[in-house]
Amino acid sequence: MAQGLTRVPVREQNPKVRATNFEEVCYGYNKEEAVEEAKRCLGCKKPKCVEGCPVSINIPEFIAAVKEEKFDEAFKIISQSSALPAVCGRVCPQESQCEGKCVRGIKGEPVAIGKLERFVADWARENGIKPEAPAEKNGKKVAVIGSGPSGLTCAGDLAKLGYDVTIFEALHKAGGVLVYGIPEFRLPKDRVVGPEVENVKSLGVKIETDVIIGKTVTIDELIENEGFDAVFIGSGAGLPKFMGIPGETACGVLSANEFLTRNNLMKAFDESYDTPIVHGKKVVVVGGGNVAMDAARTALRLGGETHIVYRRSEEELPARKEEVHHAKEEGIIFDLLTNPVEIIVDENDWVKGVKCIKMELGEPDASGRRRPVEVPGSEFVIDCDTVVMSLGTSPNPLISSTTKGLEINKRKCIVATEDTGATSKEGVYAGGDAVTGAATVILAMGAGKAAAKGIHEYLSQK
Repeated sequence: MAQGLTRVPVREQNPKVRATNFEEVCYGYNKEEAVEEAKRCLGCKKPKCVEGCPVSINIPEFIAAVKEEKFDEAFKIISQSSALPAVCGRVCPQESQCEGKCVRGIKGEPVAIGKLERFVADWARENGIKPEAPAEKNGKKVAVIGSGPSGLTCAGDLAKLGYDVTIFEALHKAGGVLVYGIPEFRLPKDRVVGPEVENVKSLGVKIETDVIIGKTVTIDELIENEGFDAVFIGSGAGLPKFMGIPGETACGVLSANEFLTRNNLMKAFDESYDTPIVHGKKVVVVGGGNVAMDAARTALRLGGETHIVYRRSEEELPARKEEVHHAKEEGIIFDLLTNPVEIIVDENDWVKGVKCIKMELGEPDASGRRRPVEVPGSEFVIDCDTVVMSLGTSPNPLISSTTKGLEINKRKCIVATEDTGATSKEGVYAGGDAVTGAATVILAMGAGKAAAKGIHEYLSQK
């Protein structure tokens, strides 16, 4: 094949070995590999890749700097648009965003933009390079609720514009879904997430943990008593959904949210911590998204034979291709076109199996995907001792129920405009999963960015 059509392969941990540990699966590029891959970029005059990036990173420019081995310059370019490059380089669905629009992908493989971003961010961290300090303070205070991707992005952008920003985080550690949701083997916490949070703090952002907005303090109190000029709500979607089938309240049934939080934030995978977690011998994970892959791959590493049960076919799996590929390599069993109808319990109310029914695909539904239809008389039982429900999440109603005049929709999501993040309440903005329901890290970052711009315009006119 002509050189340039295929990307420089990326080194990964052997599947047999990594299925038994929590170390990072993908090793990323070294300097030589990164420069060689960067040379595949055509430096398009009208770069489609930038259009595909929710935070509009100047991709051709940062890659041009990598070609010339000016890695500090590349980091500077990325930092103008993104507060979390080492995170995005690892967990963004690049294949449907920047890389999905890359011209190189028409006849060959697109440039590995995500892996190059990861390389630059890691290089900057290893060489002690920080984002540039912000302008003079402008005397205005903004509160940001939640220290996940949307909150960190919004806070970083506002700090660069001179605002005095305080993030209020409900948990004991900053990072939101980056620390409690995404596993260590995809996103190392101390090595990657911690330093990215520190970079945001280096811009002058203050972070207060263990503050539950709606309980510790309300949004109205922040504005009326604490002197905040505007508030951004980036509180995510932490409320798990269940199926409502018989047996779902049995011991051994848990949400992916709880399972992953215990493992990731509370370090249950590390024997020096005594966080309790279910070590299932045979685990069924229900769902087909990235969170389901994360839960299944975690259960496998904790020693369980793990099945993913999903009601559509592989074609419709919502998880990233890379996640599905890694899960299969590690030995996870996929039971597709299958749907649970009941959880079977023993005399002690513990899970002992899941009764499933076979499905077939009918006509497309509102989402454009073909609707799964039950095949009559096709019930069967999968024996297991643990069931993890990974069916999506919705926003916790605590903030909306304690804030006067904040409009929510029927899915309990906060109603906010896409271009500025403005809500129905003056001075209050929102973005990320609290607005859209569970989505991706990069879309939440895009929303945080738009809201920072919206807040800046609002406070500049005030």
